[in-house]
Amino acid sequence: MLERRIEEENAKYAAQRKAQVGTGERNEKIRTYNFPQNRVTDHRVEVTLYNLLNFMEGDIDPILEPLMTQELEEKLAALQG
Repeated sequence: MLERRIEEENAKYAAQRKAQVGTGERNEKIRTYNFPQNRVTDHRVEVTLYNLLNFMEGDIDPILEPLMTQELEEKLAALQG
């Protein structure tokens, strides 16, 4: 009985870890940095900026704001659903 409980806990932990890590395939990419075109794209919110240098120096608000809005909308939808 103890062994079965340990196996269940290990399986649950492995499933959580796999969900966090993902598969690493191209369709799971979050952001693309294109230095020759001075462009950064966040694929989660479909935002593209054409000022990569400023973004790399810490001016991330143009991408942060849509991400925060999306997260808030998801939380509201979860509460309503």
